[in-house]
Amino acid sequence: MRRLSYGGAISEATVQCMEADPSIFVAGIGVDDFKGIFGTTFEAHRRFGDARVFDIPNGENAMTGIAIGAAAMGKRPLIVHPRNDFMFLCMDQLANLAAKWRYMFANGSGVPIVLRGIVGRGWGQGATHSQSLQATFAHFPGLYVAMPATPADAKGLLVSALQGTGPVVLLENRALYELEGEVPEALEPIPFGKGAVTRAGKDITIVGVSLMAYEALRAAKILAEQGVDAEVIDLRSIRPLDDEIIVRSLRKTGRLVVADTSWALYGVSAEVAAVAAEKAFPHLKAPVRRVTPPDSPAPVSRPLEDAFHPNPLTIARACLEVLKAGSSAGKGVADVQATFAGPY
Repeated sequence: MRRLSYGGAISEATVQCMEADPSIFVAGIGVDDFKGIFGTTFEAHRRFGDARVFDIPNGENAMTGIAIGAAAMGKRPLIVHPRNDFMFLCMDQLANLAAKWRYMFANGSGVPIVLRGIVGRGWGQGATHSQSLQATFAHFPGLYVAMPATPADAKGLLVSALQGTGPVVLLENRALYELEGEVPEALEPIPFGKGAVTRAGKDITIVGVSLMAYEALRAAKILAEQGVDAEVIDLRSIRPLDDEIIVRSLRKTGRLVVADTSWALYGVSAEVAAVAAEKAFPHLKAPVRRVTPPDSPAPVSRPLEDAFHPNPLTIARACLEVLKAGSSAGKGVADVQATFAGPY
């Protein structure tokens, strides 16, 4: 199987789906720029031109309404938000119309609108440009929400979104765009609601979301040096959530650490902890531990950013604390987020 970057996999999925379905169009701030949203829209614009890949003004709420109307009339809009923070501005249309469409109008299909949003730290992005809003979107019934962490998942989940009945929110962490992995050439959809065990283990379960699923694998390597065999689960899909993959792992390990890119309070990590408490409590050998940013807005300075965002060492130390095995592992391990050099 070929290797592609995360950004290249998104680009390939977009082009292949547009070739297969002429009703798909791409709109967003900067999608026709020469950088093409980390390279994810450049090839689509080159192939299909301004008629199907076009820039839009700063009018998130209006454009979401236009896209919903277009979807209701048979089109398949793919809207790209260079920062998911500004998707707050489209929440009325997204939560009150798109999410509720099939329920209010009983048409069975809904509106197939797909929104891509970019999340995560950059270089001093600060409180209004570094948020991960997955819990906010996932709170609303009727929306599909996913956070691919690998190139193959980035392609497969986008294919599912562009072939499905929507509406879908896909959140991509900017630290992942250059990471490479094996990606099938064919259009192979990955269903929503299915997580993946990316590393089998028997001592403790680490559930990761987005970038934290990647960091969880690196944490598992650190733990292996300490004699700890960690199982890693990449949730992939936030809504619907794969409860069974979590419960099945906990039947084996009995211990759980959840790592998320957003806050613990009312977040995805809280939902995973609730699954463990409600459906796997007899199997738990220790309290669930959550690894998330602290309960404050993101800082701007680089040293404070480094302290604010979780990394493999944070996850590994949390696991060792749950296992009561000390926390001196992993000194000197590089942080993939620390190498991010922009642009935003």
